[in-house]
Amino acid sequence: MTDALLSVRNLRVEFPTRRGVLTAIDDVSFDIMPGEVLGVVGESGAGKSLTGAAIIGLLEPPGRIAGGEILLKGQRIDNLGAEAMRRIRGKRIGMVFQDPLTSLNPLYTVAQQLIETIRTHADISEAEARKRAVALLDRVGIPAAKRRIDDYPHHFSGGMRQRVVIALALCAEPELVIADEPTTALDVSVQSQIIDLIKEICAERGAAVMLITHDMGVIAETADRVAVLYSGRMAEIGPVTQVITAPEHPYTVGLMGSIPTLTQDHARLVAIPGAMPRLNAIPQGCPFNPRCEHAFDRCFAERPEPLRRGDRRRVACWLYDEVSTVEQEKANV
Repeated sequence: MTDALLSVRNLRVEFPTRRGVLTAIDDVSFDIMPGEVLGVVGESGAGKSLTGAAIIGLLEPPGRIAGGEILLKGQRIDNLGAEAMRRIRGKRIGMVFQDPLTSLNPLYTVAQQLIETIRTHADISEAEARKRAVALLDRVGIPAAKRRIDDYPHHFSGGMRQRVVIALALCAEPELVIADEPTTALDVSVQSQIIDLIKEICAERGAAVMLITHDMGVIAETADRVAVLYSGRMAEIGPVTQVITAPEHPYTVGLMGSIPTLTQDHARLVAIPGAMPRLNAIPQGCPFNPRCEHAFDRCFAERPEPLRRGDRRRVACWLYDEVSTVEQEKANV
């Protein structure tokens, strides 16, 4: 879509090794519209955090973007130099990391870190930056913000530190916020508060959110659309209500079946057999074929492209291709 805030087109991320090149993200495409919350889900190792890191230019060497494009309001940013990307990161794209202790410097007070970030992206005095920082901490729910701003990160609880990280990500009023597992290791009540806070503040400012998580409950409560990644590939993407209530890709069906509900009367949860393949052992065809009970010949030979399912939904599965359906029916006769 031409009016998308963020457009990721055929993104490919590789890691060169002595034994060959490992492809961690392969041909992933999606858009995020202004003010939209896109949830990105999948098992550990599916490529969720790596996709976020590629967007903000923080891939760990030797990782590299080997193909595709990343556009922010139509401007390509994946080919920018380090300094140009640093100006975009923070100013136009904010990042909320899953572990606040790794994104806050333990040697500096919260005031020093917020003020430095604000002044990096805005030509204002230190006094004005401090005033803005206090207002931000107050907005994200830090009690006695005027006094606590001079505390060090270790003086705050886990939930409070995560609020500080959110303030840090939002202090330059970015257009896009990437939240990578922002509620990991927090108790359930604090999780809800943090998610509500991110959504509320971004809605106020018209910012878009890319919410990376493994928690489908968080996605159901927060996201407008959801993208399901498997082994660095896009399995399914669409409106959150459709994907959660009527999943179509067999992997998404398995994910939803593994979540307990209040109405379930089963002794055991549904489990997806097997495990996600290693990067050096991704099978030919559909990467999910070793674990899929619906796999047929074409699944082992050809990789499925995301197929259109309605106006806003795409599913990378040969079960929804008309040619495959006809071939299956003939084989079953």
